[in-house]
Amino acid sequence: MFKNYIKIAWRSLLSNKGFSFINITGLAVGMAAAMLIALWIQNEISFDRFHKNIDSLYVAYNRSTFEGEVNCWSTTPNTLGPALAQEYPEVKSAVRVDYAERHLIEYNGKKLEADGFNADPGFFDMFSFPLVSGNKHDALSSSNHIVISQVFAKKMFGSEDALGKIIMFDNKHSFVVSGVMKPQPSNTRFQGDYITPWSFIKVFWGRDDQNWGNNSYRTFVQLKPGASLEQFNKKIINITIRHSKHREDNEVFLYPLSDYYLHNIFKDGKPSGGRVDVVRLFTIIAGFILLIACINFMNLSTARSEKRAKEVGIRKAVGAIKGALIGQFLIESVIVALISGIIAIVLAQVSLPYFNRLVQWQLSIPYGNPLFWLCMLAFILLTGILAGCYPALYLSSFKSVEVLKGTFRSFNALITPRKLLVIVQFTFAVVMIISTIIIRRQIQYAQQRDNGYDKSNLVYTPFSGDIKKNEQLIKNELLNSGAAVAVSITSSNLVTSQSNSWGLEWQGKAPDAKIVFDQIATQGDFIKTVKIPLVDGRDINPAAYPTDSTACLINESAAKIMNFKKPIGQVIDKDFVKWHVVGVFKDFIWGSPFDAKNPMFVMGPRSEWDNVINYRLNPAQSISASLQKAEAVFKKFNPAFPFNPLFVDQEYQAKFKEQQRTGNLAGTFALLTIIISCLGLFGLAAYMASSRTKEIGVRKVLGASVSSIATLISKDFLKLVMISIFIATPIAWYAMHSWLQGYTYRIEVEWWVFILAGFAAIIIAMVTVSFQSVRAAIANPVKSLRSE
Repeated sequence: MFKNYIKIAWRSLLSNKGFSFINITGLAVGMAAAMLIALWIQNEISFDRFHKNIDSLYVAYNRSTFEGEVNCWSTTPNTLGPALAQEYPEVKSAVRVDYAERHLIEYNGKKLEADGFNADPGFFDMFSFPLVSGNKHDALSSSNHIVISQVFAKKMFGSEDALGKIIMFDNKHSFVVSGVMKPQPSNTRFQGDYITPWSFIKVFWGRDDQNWGNNSYRTFVQLKPGASLEQFNKKIINITIRHSKHREDNEVFLYPLSDYYLHNIFKDGKPSGGRVDVVRLFTIIAGFILLIACINFMNLSTARSEKRAKEVGIRKAVGAIKGALIGQFLIESVIVALISGIIAIVLAQVSLPYFNRLVQWQLSIPYGNPLFWLCMLAFILLTGILAGCYPALYLSSFKSVEVLKGTFRSFNALITPRKLLVIVQFTFAVVMIISTIIIRRQIQYAQQRDNGYDKSNLVYTPFSGDIKKNEQLIKNELLNSGAAVAVSITSSNLVTSQSNSWGLEWQGKAPDAKIVFDQIATQGDFIKTVKIPLVDGRDINPAAYPTDSTACLINESAAKIMNFKKPIGQVIDKDFVKWHVVGVFKDFIWGSPFDAKNPMFVMGPRSEWDNVINYRLNPAQSISASLQKAEAVFKKFNPAFPFNPLFVDQEYQAKFKEQQRTGNLAGTFALLTIIISCLGLFGLAAYMASSRTKEIGVRKVLGASVSSIATLISKDFLKLVMISIFIATPIAWYAMHSWLQGYTYRIEVEWWVFILAGFAAIIIAMVTVSFQSVRAAIANPVKSLRSE
């Protein structure tokens, strides 16, 4: 019997090649899209969850309240990790991680640039990163040890064994390779070519940061079995206050590492979303794309009901029961889903390189994993059953007597299930169109926002090698050579907010005030180089003003918060230094361009903090000419390292990558949604035109024009699309309004977006349907009426 069902199903597919092609193509595209999204979702939800100790791993967070607003952030003091490990028996280990700038590694004259980070010795005991060689327990035990990745080892040493090799770091630090790591998974934050011991930070910077107010490091904690997170957080809440002797008053708590990637946005001190919102969004999109493909199958299957009615009637007359007919129709849909699934795998594989560029991951289909094939089989069966359940129930419900007597008529009420399914399809398509427009407008809005300074011709080079000891010589030479018209040495670049502090004190500060300030240190000429408009006072210039060794600048937001009516000359106490304000500048964007501009504190010379040279290229000559001169300067004073100019305008644009990625994904899947919907609409229109051939013939004989007949066929579809637009509008408004609330700097959802999306949907639908309606309208009526 089962074999007979398959044979009948196969014959049915071959006898209706056009509709079978539409069904298979629509399902294949929908399944391929769902597969790709599923790969991405799996990568997202497994981010840093592969560690064997994941249930006991946590990230240390700071929390503080100001004017009723609770702020949380995951950078902590250098001193927090050791204090937690030493003072609390619940802590099994605490590991600090600090991401470093790019450095130069050399072996036997071969030089390679590498990215990496510093970590405590317990890093490999806490996290599951296997070593192919070396002992994980002591690989980071000495300040001259270094662990390198297997990929980097192959680049540097070829087929030689890397373990025990002595390499040079930045042309002045000697390291022994103490371990070689297996390649890290792509879905982890711990990426890099090397890991150096935490003790190397003191060697590299020449200082040991014991400041409880410097929140610049990540601290990860592993609790012992049986330890209660809730109880432990109550115990450590005041650790910073206690150790800083109330100079710092933020609270500390631990947050599960398993939630750190997906749930990293806090509101009022509690997790309120994050990356998980995007994951949920695309889970819904994947489900709807697949549903739309299934709706195509349902609609086309039920549209052919009159042609299959006699088949059902005869089968029932010879004894077929309803259950057997349902089984037969479900097998047909499963066969279609199976063929579609095979094609979907091919489509997904072909599309994967483009999709990887879109999501910025290196995803792959795990063909070698039996679980993948098991899931794929379940996916195909589920899709086949979902697509075939309604047609199977509908077709098997026909009464044999009515069918064989010729009194059967297909259901033609005002709103039929088939019409409802078309409405569902286009409702989602319109929602996707509206969402894509709004996402792209929000990105453009932030891109066009005034960042507060002149990005053109502004370049920065991170410190490496001998730059630090020659920083003043390099600055002078850049100016004297004509490569630059202004130079400023700072602790951070101008694109990424890298440091903040709560430890600022000033006269009149409220005792309970807890305010975070962005902070940066400069050797001088900060305003001149960056071209930030000054509101009051002057730039920091130690060469002209010897007292500027303790000078500082603040932005307008800081002056307002500090309630300085006359800021110039005011004293700000930080790190036991009394800084005097010499200038106030306009706010500029240092963090996210979608957020409000923060209060900022720019302090005078802190040579131990110097980390970046910022220089404005000479506008009187070409950029390439200026860069050639700048390269000659850096090569002169830092010959062992390659010249590394980074353009601020390009780095600033990189801030939008995440939102652009979301917009591109939404746009891509909106296009797929429209294609699949139109494919089904095309097939449905073809069948509707075919079923009304005689009616159209009679109308033409009676004098009906081509346009009137085309309108007759198209108007029913137009009504359905317009209903979809009315339903989609409030749904899209609510979804996009909620999404925009995550941005401080955002657009308003405007009415014209909905009108534009509605017109687009109508035009797309009408173009799709018009081909079939015009084709039917211009057909020769003699052919359709010959049999009458």
